[in-house]
Amino acid sequence: MRVVSLFALLLLSATLQAQSFQISDIRVEGLQRVSAGSVFSALPLRVGDQVSAEDIQTATRALFKVGYFSDVAMGRDGDVLVVRVEERPAINEIEIEGNKVIKTEDLMTSLRDNDLFEGQIFQRATLEGISQSLEREYIGQGRYGASVDIEIEDLPRNQVKVLINVNEGKPARIKGINIVGNEIYDDETLVDLFELQSSGLFSFISGNDKYSREKLSGDIETLESYYLDRGYLDFNIDSTQVALSPDKSKIYITLNVTEGDIYTVSDVELAGDLKLPESLIRRMIMVKEGEDFSQVLMTTSSDYITQRLGNDGYTFAEVEGIPEKNDEDNTVKVTFFVDPGQRAYVRRINFNGNTKTIDEVLRREMRQMEGGAASTSQIEHSKVRLDRLGFFKTVEVETEEVPGTSDQVDVEYTVEESPSGSMGLQIGYAEYSGLLLSANIQQNNWFGTGKQVGFSLSNSRFRTSYNFSYNDPYFTRDGVSRGVNLYYTKSNFANINVAGYSTDTYGAKLNFGYPISEIERIGFSVEARDLTVKPSSASPQEIIRSPRLPPNAQYIRQSDFDEIVDLINEGRDFPEGLNNQTVTEEVLGEPGYLDINGTEYQDVLVGFNYGKSTLNRGMLATRGSSQRLSLEVALPGGDLEYYKLQHEAEAYKPLTRHLTLKLRSHLGYADGYGDSGELPFFENFYAGGFGSVRGFERNSLGPRTTPPQTGFQYPYAWNDANGDGQASGNELTEGYVLCEDPSDFDTNRIKCKPGELVAEYRIPQDQLRRRDSRRDAFGGNILVQGGAEILFPLPFIEDQRMMQSSFFVEAGNVFSTNCREGQRNCYSPDVDRISASAGFGLTWITGFGPLTFAVARPLNENEGDKAEFFQFSLGGSF
Repeated sequence: MRVVSLFALLLLSATLQAQSFQISDIRVEGLQRVSAGSVFSALPLRVGDQVSAEDIQTATRALFKVGYFSDVAMGRDGDVLVVRVEERPAINEIEIEGNKVIKTEDLMTSLRDNDLFEGQIFQRATLEGISQSLEREYIGQGRYGASVDIEIEDLPRNQVKVLINVNEGKPARIKGINIVGNEIYDDETLVDLFELQSSGLFSFISGNDKYSREKLSGDIETLESYYLDRGYLDFNIDSTQVALSPDKSKIYITLNVTEGDIYTVSDVELAGDLKLPESLIRRMIMVKEGEDFSQVLMTTSSDYITQRLGNDGYTFAEVEGIPEKNDEDNTVKVTFFVDPGQRAYVRRINFNGNTKTIDEVLRREMRQMEGGAASTSQIEHSKVRLDRLGFFKTVEVETEEVPGTSDQVDVEYTVEESPSGSMGLQIGYAEYSGLLLSANIQQNNWFGTGKQVGFSLSNSRFRTSYNFSYNDPYFTRDGVSRGVNLYYTKSNFANINVAGYSTDTYGAKLNFGYPISEIERIGFSVEARDLTVKPSSASPQEIIRSPRLPPNAQYIRQSDFDEIVDLINEGRDFPEGLNNQTVTEEVLGEPGYLDINGTEYQDVLVGFNYGKSTLNRGMLATRGSSQRLSLEVALPGGDLEYYKLQHEAEAYKPLTRHLTLKLRSHLGYADGYGDSGELPFFENFYAGGFGSVRGFERNSLGPRTTPPQTGFQYPYAWNDANGDGQASGNELTEGYVLCEDPSDFDTNRIKCKPGELVAEYRIPQDQLRRRDSRRDAFGGNILVQGGAEILFPLPFIEDQRMMQSSFFVEAGNVFSTNCREGQRNCYSPDVDRISASAGFGLTWITGFGPLTFAVARPLNENEGDKAEFFQFSLGGSF
């Protein structure tokens, strides 16, 4: 039947060629996917036209040019023009295999630019162009041996599958970079400016010896800027040659340059509509008359003026620095042409990407108001405030003109949400606390409202706690915050290298914060607390006095003890009795804090704080500074009377495009007042470990404890029950010994102070294995610590917004103004006693919670410090 139709069409075509006719209708046959409208729009013939053979040929060529058809034939059925087409196949699927260096998405973009994509009409003539296009992508990456093979697979319904097999080959390595024509600066100085480098020892890590056309273009711009910034206005790169070795594995780059002469600024002028006082604008100009010309100073000056005009509402202001050379005396006149444009007003502020956080939370951070003059500084400051919330990975802002107006703009903020809390079961591990189990709902952005709400039940090796917290950062529209915290905590500090004791604490805290400027806040808090301290058998002398003697314990004097020793040495019997006495307070050692103040406390704490922050982000900041000053006071009338004053500060300063210097410090001073007169030991400062001085075990810096003591006892009498006159086999009576002459005891375990009972230092048997017979940290009332870090990006990781790595040097220690006689490593503030370390650290905010680890070595150690090379902490939620 198809043959018959074709034969009929040929007859009609022959007839059509024989004579012209007037078209009464047009019929299109053979269409499958292409619409009839596409045919009619390309066909230069219309109903009613008088057509000839020449017109039919022209129309046939026009349809072929569309590219949709592999064959076009025209015939006549009476006065009806019959157009019969055969469509080219459509691309059903495109598959790319073998690519690793360049992502499939990027290759697909290159194909789309060449009109090859799924659903498009397939034309074999484009295959060669596609192959060359993909190969150019790899040549741009320095992979000159890359090849592309394309296979076509026919599918039903006139469709095809395009299979692209890529052989990426190996990248060519740069073996030499030469600069020809330079006399002022040597090759080494200029090549060091480049991102591309010759193959070196660490090139396999940095990859800087892999040729890239884009990187070379960037290096050429860097070289030009280097000379222009130093006054060489005639500098020119005459030619660039990139030579490839025969085996396509080595690349040699040669740049031919002309340096020219240095030009000096002869005059600086202003032109255009300034809008601002000329004196104000000139203060922003960094190009000075009589100095060498610098392109970077000229462009920076233009940016300053543009930004200042933007602050006054001239959002689309343009300021261009125009140098005019005078080749006769090598001078240049710089003219800054100012085109302020019209003052723009903000019609609307829009937010995009906030899938969890409601618009109101973002809108209240705005300092640029709708309806007001558009201010570049206020728009940017609003962006910074969004960043500081800590809810977003990134915040971007764009200012767009309103169509149809010349003086209105819309401000578009686009954010990317980041994890702001956790819900459910939390598991973590840290060296200082061991396994951490926590059932919690902790949200810093509660249901997108910006409020912080937390319910938690946690348990670790040293602490069990129940906590509810709530904070509303906008309790009032003016930014006054209000927070509430209810808690119960049970802690055993012996498990984290701190003196052996435990506490049970419950209480409630109410706090308020008030903004005093855009970057400053003051705060106030009041807290009611019930605290119980429980000593253990390992509690040191500073906490509770030892030995702990039974009621009505007896003692003998050292002279009587010496008489007994003499009797033993002479082989004589013990006397029936000596001058024994009952133990009283006078003969016991110095009391510990709990002996004086008891173990249960109820008090009221008030706190005051001042904070200032210009940090660019709420988490993992990279720019700006912050400081916080806080004072906590236990009010008179409670069981405790003390105060704690602390100051914390940090600052970030960019050094290069990729490196940032971070400086931080933490200072603290605390003491008791009133009747107590002494800072409670459980309020001491500690140092060492994360957040303090890495490279040292947590809490290991500073004063150590005085180990507990056991009374020195000796038998001094017996009951001669069998009448044989011998002590052996009879009931012995033991007593403690009162010290009179310390020189009689020369062992390290004996403590002897005239007028007090002789005692031995003891660590309970159940503590010997865990503590390895060392003294635990006790802390002090003075804290000094700080550090410097170089923040840098890790190689091979594209998205580093939630990651921060650094090389650091940290130093610090804890000191005390109330050292006891038996304490070790207890000193008043002394620079020579500062412990220091250096190492590498990484913090990564993951979906499982924060991961932090550090490797460090001590630079300076004190007695009792405990170095720790590797430290880490991991938390997670799921």
